[in-house]
Amino acid sequence: MSKKLLNKDIEPACEYCVHGKTTAGKESVLCLKKGVMMPWSHCRSFSYDPLKREPKKAPHLEEFSKEDFTI
Repeated sequence: MSKKLLNKDIEPACEYCVHGKTTAGKESVLCLKKGVMMPWSHCRSFSYDPLKREPKKAPHLEEFSKEDFTI
């Protein structure tokens, strides 16, 4: 695993917590400790689970032609 995944400086959020399980619509998190929570909220029982993080999609890059690089 990369060092970035296991970074301790990650902002706490219920969607990354060991105690939480996201709902089907990903609109809320079902927490074993607090009940229904918003995905971006957190409590003091937060425990980071790196396997729950979804990587962001890469941005779409423009297509260039040879003419773009000629003077």
